[in-house]
Amino acid sequence: MNQRVRAVLITPKNTMLAIKRIRPSIPEYWVLPGGGVEADDESLESALHREVWEEIAGRAEITGLLHTLESDDAQQFVYLARITEWNFDERSGPEFSRNDRGAYLLEEVPLTTDGLDAIDLKPEEIAGEIRKALEDGRLTAAVPAQS
Repeated sequence: MNQRVRAVLITPKNTMLAIKRIRPSIPEYWVLPGGGVEADDESLESALHREVWEEIAGRAEITGLLHTLESDDAQQFVYLARITEWNFDERSGPEFSRNDRGAYLLEEVPLTTDGLDAIDLKPEEIAGEIRKALEDGRLTAAVPAQS
């Protein structure tokens, strides 16, 4: 079964990092940083750390699992994490060297219902889980404010 990891990366400004995807003939959409688990990853969390480094040259502090999406052939694990430093210009993932993949733009999205409503976050189930976590307080409880 194919396994993928993603992260709701929460910044010190209480925004969420999301990658805006611009591809020919497809309406723009956003995804959370992450990707496929590789055979040499020691764990799901180590795969997520690798993906965050490849995609935004950042280091995340994983604070918990928000949701798991499952289909017949794949599992996608969505984690909550705090991030304080990243450098999108230093990204190193293999997808960024392919011109046929379209554009990847890193954006800080307000971590509010209005902020989520302003973007087309894919998959929709993840956006729904983030909304629920905002509404019931799980998001702020899982990722406490920095001192």
